Amino acid sequence: MDNFINLLSEVWNRGFYGVNLSDIIISLIILLTAFLLRGFIIATVINAIGRLASKTESKVDDEILAALEKPLGLVPVTIALYLITLILPLSGVVGDSATNIVKAFVVFTIFSALANSIKPIFEALSTSSWLTASMQMWLERASRAIVWIIGLGVILDIFGIQIGPLVAGLGLFSVAVALGAQDFFKNLIAGILIIGENRFQPGDRIQVSGKLHGIVDTIGFRSTVIRQFDTSPMIIPNKDLSDVMVINHAGIINRRLNWKINLIYSTTVEQLESIRSGIKDYIVKSNDFASDGDLDPVVRVIELGSSSIDIMIVCYSDPCGFADFCNIKESLIFNIMKIVEKNNSEFAFPSTSLYLESTPEDK
Repeated sequence: MDNFINLLSEVWNRGFYGVNLSDIIISLIILLTAFLLRGFIIATVINAIGRLASKTESKVDDEILAALEKPLGLVPVTIALYLITLILPLSGVVGDSATNIVKAFVVFTIFSALANSIKPIFEALSTSSWLTASMQMWLERASRAIVWIIGLGVILDIFGIQIGPLVAGLGLFSVAVALGAQDFFKNLIAGILIIGENRFQPGDRIQVSGKLHGIVDTIGFRSTVIRQFDTSPMIIPNKDLSDVMVINHAGIINRRLNWKINLIYSTTVEQLESIRSGIKDYIVKSNDFASDGDLDPVVRVIELGSSSIDIMIVCYSDPCGFADFCNIKESLIFNIMKIVEKNNSEFAFPSTSLYLESTPEDK
């Protein structure tokens, strides 16, 4: 029995690679406690703070708290790793490596919190007139990349890897990559120009004659995604959009309606005047059309065509969606038809009259 106790004591003290089993068990308990505490912080503390933040009018605090949820959950784990390095008798290269890992974990937690906070910060700045949606997206991505690059540099420095010689060693490689990635940099610069000149933003309806017509989905570093009207995406390099004429329908002030209606030649002058006045009165009195200043509707008899008397109708509606604009046009068409019918006239259509001077029967 004494031999068994001595054997057990020897195994316990020798442990795993010379580390006492007591220290290993305590370290595992600390690590398990840290994960339990992490779940408690996320489920209880952060949720309680979130309920308080939800009572405020601003949504910024809610977004920041949601962004910091995962980094704050790493704090107990980081502290547990630090305590484990104090408990375990680590020395030499192993001890230095363990200390560096804890330091790197601390740096990762800090920079993770910074990177996750970038999005809510830029969303808080989105109310600024100078910060457009696409500019916000680009600045957000660039800021997050810069934060992680700095964080990676700090972690490499902790492990004794010098950044300067590494960057210098990549110089020739970078030149080779730059020569092979000219199109990428062209598209990148074109994207910057598109955003800087505010040509269009995500959500705008744009049109390039003969090429595309759709809604801007995203403006990326290399390409822009246009959502066509059949909902299929079209991916276009930025340089192809910076060198062409683009019509941005989102900047429209008023929708213009320019029609020409054709009436039969038997329509009298009095009927034409009544039809013209009736159409203009409807447009002026309707809430669907603008009638101020330069937007005053124009309804005039403009031409004696080859087979009709033509009336020109030019009017403007307020900016509206495609479906609403179709409803406005449909209502105008129905009322024009009623006005023409009321004045005992008809719409003309292309026709040709053939006159015969004689027929075989006459001869």
